[in-house]
Amino acid sequence: MKLTQTNLLQNQYEKLIFYISLGRITFLTFQEKLFLLKNIDSANTLALLSIEDIETKVGRHISKKSVWNGKQNLLYAKEIVRICQSMEIEPLFYFEESYPSLLKEITDPPFILYCRGNTQLLNQTSVSVVGTRRLSQNGKKAAVSFAYDASLSGCTVISGLANGADGYAHQGVLNAYFDCKEKGLCVENLGKTIAVLPSGIDDVVPYGHKKMAAQILQTGGLLVSEFEPRSVTEKWHFVARNRIIAALSPATVVIEAPAGSGALITADFALEWGKDVMIHSAAFSQNAQTIAQIVKSDLEKDHAQGKVSNYKLENDLNKYLEAGAPVINDYEEYCKTLLLVPGERIQKENKNPSCIQGELF
Repeated sequence: MKLTQTNLLQNQYEKLIFYISLGRITFLTFQEKLFLLKNIDSANTLALLSIEDIETKVGRHISKKSVWNGKQNLLYAKEIVRICQSMEIEPLFYFEESYPSLLKEITDPPFILYCRGNTQLLNQTSVSVVGTRRLSQNGKKAAVSFAYDASLSGCTVISGLANGADGYAHQGVLNAYFDCKEKGLCVENLGKTIAVLPSGIDDVVPYGHKKMAAQILQTGGLLVSEFEPRSVTEKWHFVARNRIIAALSPATVVIEAPAGSGALITADFALEWGKDVMIHSAAFSQNAQTIAQIVKSDLEKDHAQGKVSNYKLENDLNKYLEAGAPVINDYEEYCKTLLLVPGERIQKENKNPSCIQGELF
């Protein structure tokens, strides 16, 4: 919902407060929020409900650990609207036409997306690019080059603004923009970049990417988060962020990802929702394999001590290769592969045959 006026019309304001009040109730599922939206008429009515009243309405027991103060929730919602107005943050609600259509297809979409920048990008041609924070030199070049070419073709690049592959992917789009600007070329048709944040929309995590976040906005990109302003970033936010990255495009490209990498969680989400997962050939360079071996060794030690799960230890690129994930060299090959029927996607001869046979690690 756009907050273009300094003072919203009273009716708009009341609806906005209601939607945000409902959206920020963390102990409710997405479907329960939609149900209450249809069965409660206002934020004031919601504020007067006890947690027992809410239990009755949604038809299930709510954990005693859940905390609910309706009046306090209403005050927080009003404060969020004030912050959104002052920072030009646009809340997008699930039931609005501008809410990204691909995100509506997953089982647990955010009830609210908080956005800063060009929200039209959410419904344009896009590709998600992810990878490890411990990126090899080849991986850095691959992430920048892939995103640069995607931008030149008009494709939006989506990533998570993290250190490593995410940052280099965003940087590739920024480089394309500034290069075209310097040459006096039109930048309107360039693909931009979307950064999905694990933090509140008014914050940037990691802190070192604040300048990059500002450049993303400067170049017509978008910052988006399901977490409201002034949210404290929690560990689980990163996985929640990853599901949005996977959902916002038809395909996820993994630049490099050793065993246990958070990028592979994003890939898992993509596969779960029937989207394509592709692996960049940079993942099989000698430097990338060396990093992967070191990470695998550390994980094995941690697993032996009960510090990490078996899933994290075994979740490596081999799993995706065995499932038929194609290996690509660049954005051009990504586009060609995307058009192929999955069964016709043949691994190219110049890929390391040992990694395709499941012997990478």
